[in-house]
Amino acid sequence: MPTYEYECKTCGHTFEVFQNMSDPAVKSCPECGKDVRRLINGGTGIIFKGSGFYVTDKGSSKSSSGSSSCSTCSSSDSGTCASKTAV
Repeated sequence: MPTYEYECKTCGHTFEVFQNMSDPAVKSCPECGKDVRRLINGGTGIIFKGSGFYVTDKGSSKSSSGSSSCSTCSSSDSGTCASKTAV
Protein backbone atom coordinates (compact mmCIF):
# COMPACT_ATOMS: atom_id res chain seq x y z
CA MET A 1 0.00 0.00 0.00
CA PRO A 2 1.42 3.37 -0.98
CA THR A 3 1.72 6.44 1.19
CA TYR A 4 0.15 9.52 -0.35
CA GLU A 5 1.14 13.05 0.61
CA TYR A 6 -1.45 15.81 0.70
CA GLU A 7 -1.30 19.59 1.15
CA CYS A 8 -4.13 21.88 2.21
CA LYS A 9 -4.91 24.59 -0.35
CA THR A 10 -5.92 27.02 2.40
CA CYS A 11 -3.68 26.59 5.45
CA GLY A 12 -0.70 24.82 3.79
CA HIS A 13 -0.73 21.88 6.23
CA THR A 14 0.97 18.81 4.73
CA PHE A 15 0.22 15.28 5.84
CA GLU A 16 0.66 11.69 4.68
CA VAL A 17 -2.02 9.02 4.37
CA PHE A 18 -1.26 5.29 4.10
CA GLN A 19 -4.06 3.92 1.90
CA ASN A 20 -4.89 1.41 -0.81
CA MET A 21 -4.71 2.50 -4.42
CA SER A 22 -8.43 1.71 -4.72
CA ASP A 23 -9.36 3.96 -1.75
CA PRO A 24 -10.91 7.34 -2.58
CA ALA A 25 -8.62 10.35 -2.36
CA VAL A 26 -8.69 12.47 0.79
CA LYS A 27 -10.75 15.60 0.18
CA SER A 28 -10.49 17.63 3.40
CA CYS A 29 -7.67 18.87 5.61
CA PRO A 30 -7.56 17.34 9.13
CA GLU A 31 -6.54 20.75 10.54
CA CYS A 32 -9.04 23.17 8.97
CA GLY A 33 -11.45 20.98 6.96
CA LYS A 34 -10.84 22.80 3.65
CA ASP A 35 -9.92 21.26 0.27
CA VAL A 36 -6.59 19.46 -0.18
CA ARG A 37 -4.51 18.44 -3.17
CA ARG A 38 -2.39 15.33 -3.53
CA LEU A 39 1.30 16.01 -4.02
CA ILE A 40 3.37 14.04 -6.48
CA ASN A 41 6.64 12.87 -4.98
CA GLY A 42 9.64 11.06 -6.40
CA GLY A 43 8.96 7.84 -4.56
CA THR A 44 11.84 5.69 -3.48
CA GLY A 45 14.97 4.56 -5.25
CA ILE A 46 15.43 1.05 -6.53
CA ILE A 47 17.40 -1.23 -4.25
CA PHE A 48 18.76 -4.44 -5.73
CA LYS A 49 19.32 -7.21 -3.21
CA GLY A 50 20.85 -10.61 -3.68
CA SER A 51 23.88 -11.97 -5.45
CA GLY A 52 24.92 -10.32 -8.67
CA PHE A 53 23.91 -6.74 -7.91
CA TYR A 54 26.80 -4.63 -6.72
CA VAL A 55 27.52 -0.91 -6.98
CA THR A 56 30.95 -1.73 -8.44
CA ASP A 57 29.58 -3.96 -11.21
CA LYS A 58 30.24 -2.71 -14.70
CA GLY A 59 28.25 -3.33 -17.82
CA SER A 60 29.51 -5.49 -20.64
CA SER A 61 32.51 -4.24 -22.58
CA LYS A 62 30.32 -3.96 -25.68
CA SER A 63 28.47 -0.93 -24.34
CA SER A 64 28.74 2.22 -26.44
CA SER A 65 29.69 4.58 -23.59
CA GLY A 66 33.37 5.01 -22.89
CA SER A 67 34.60 2.09 -24.99
CA SER A 68 35.87 4.00 -28.01
CA SER A 69 39.51 3.74 -28.95
CA CYS A 70 41.88 6.48 -27.91
CA SER A 71 43.62 8.35 -30.71
CA THR A 72 46.83 8.57 -28.62
CA CYS A 73 47.21 4.86 -27.85
CA SER A 74 45.88 1.54 -29.07
CA SER A 75 43.94 0.78 -25.90
CA SER A 76 40.18 0.41 -26.29
CA ASP A 77 39.67 0.53 -22.50
CA SER A 78 39.38 4.18 -21.46
CA GLY A 79 40.21 3.22 -17.85
CA THR A 80 43.79 2.27 -18.77
CA CYS A 81 44.39 4.92 -21.42
CA ALA A 82 47.59 6.84 -20.69
CA SER A 83 46.23 10.13 -21.97
CA LYS A 84 43.15 9.96 -19.73
CA THR A 85 45.06 9.03 -16.57
CA ALA A 86 47.93 11.48 -17.07
CA VAL A 87 47.88 14.56 -14.83
